This record gives sequence, C-alpha cells and structure tokens, in this order.
Amino acid sequence: MRIATWNVNSVTARLPRLLDWLETREPDVACLQELKVAEDKFPHLPVQALGYEAAVHADGRWNGVAVLSRVGLADVTRGLDDEPGFPDPESRAVAATCDGVRVRSVYVPNGRTPDDPHYAYKLRWLDALRATTASELERFPLSIVLGDFNVAPTDADVWDPSKFVGSTHVTEPERDALAALRDLGLTDVVPRPGKGPNPFTYWDYRAGAFHQDWGMRIDHAYASAPVADRVRDAWVDRESRKGKGPSDHAPVIIDLD
Repeated sequence: MRIATWNVNSVTARLPRLLDWLETREPDVACLQELKVAEDKFPHLPVQALGYEAAVHADGRWNGVAVLSRVGLADVTRGLDDEPGFPDPESRAVAATCDGVRVRSVYVPNGRTPDDPHYAYKLRWLDALRATTASELERFPLSIVLGDFNVAPTDADVWDPSKFVGSTHVTEPERDALAALRDLGLTDVVPRPGKGPNPFTYWDYRAGAFHQDWGMRIDHAYASAPVADRVRDAWVDRESRKGKGPSDHAPVIIDLD
C-alpha cells in the first residue's frame, strides 16, 4: 500500500497538478490539506475518474481536508472529539478506514505568533487530536495520522534555527504536544530527502527559499507500531514542488509492505 500526504494550498488552483500527481505517483491513499473550497465544490468527478473515492471535510474558507482512496473508504468521521474552535470548530480533520488501515488527514492550526490567541487554540487543538487518536487506537490498532502539523519537531527540522527565535512552529509547547502524540506509541515516519541532506517538506514562496533549501519539515506521518513495522520506504516528493504554480509544500509518500 502507498499512502501519501500533501498540503495542496488550494485544490482548485492545484487541480491539474493533483490529477497528474495521482496518475504518476499512484498512491492508494492520499491525504490532502488546505483545500480552500466548500465541500460541494470539491472536484469529485475528476478524482473519481482516476479511481478514487473522497472523504471531504471543507467549509470553503482557508482550511479543508480530504482522504482519497482507491482501496476502500469506510467509517468516515469528520472533526475531532470535543474539538475546540476559533471560535467555532473548523474543517481540519477527517478520518477513514482504507483497506484495514485507519487513516486521518489533519491540518493543524498555524498559531500565528506565540502571543496570539490562535497559538493557544493550536495547543488546544493538538490536545484534542491526541485524545481522539488515543481513543481510536483502541479500536483501530492499524492507524496512521498524516498531514500538515505546522510544527517542526526539532531544530534539525528547520533550515536555520536562529531565524525562528520567537516564532511559532518551533516553540517548546508545540514540540511537547507532538511528543505527547508520539507517546501514544506512534512512530514519526521521517522521509528521506528528495535532494540534499534535509527532509524538508515546506519552503516559502519568497526569496528563492526552495532553490536555497531554506525549508522546514512540518508535514508528518505518525504511525502505530503495526503500521510503522510495515514501512519499507518514505520519501519527500520534491519534484512536485517544482515547476509553474506549485504548492509551497511537497508531498510525503510512504510505501508499506
């Protein structure tokens, strides 16, 4: 089974690239984030033409997540247990069972700045993700949580730690929240880099950041032990960040035995 995650940064703007990527990379399951469309505007028909069912949770604003599957789509749930809002719950999580594996696509709040109310919301949301995941692991021992977490787990996951002092994505409470998620028995499936020494998954559009590899690893896959034991390869699809009109994120692709 091939499972992937990709923050597409607008499924409408990136649709031709998404369809080409689905055809060439052939994931069995693809988690998408930052759809930026209403649920009824999601491109179901072109995705179905490639053999994929889609579980979508989207409200037409700046969020939106989906799980695409060509190996079955069951037990779909949208949102998290006791999910916090800002002020209302947002479309940031959707889960489905695909060929026996529980797959959750997540788009963690950005946090903006450490003194912004959005930062406190981010931490509450990560707490809800941990609680929901803990509950589901009892029913679905084969589980994997993928998506844009908007957190770099260590200083090695950013191109220059000194550039991020006082910023979100690297603070101790955010990193502690990811550590608490891993403490459920989940493995951080670190992908091999597409090029160079760093498995970065995000590069700002500005200042030639991509070409200089000024990036961050903020797109993650956290797998339960039975899934992690089946991983035979994981890699950053850096080629999909190139060309005209890319997302600012690259997909992460995981191959399971």
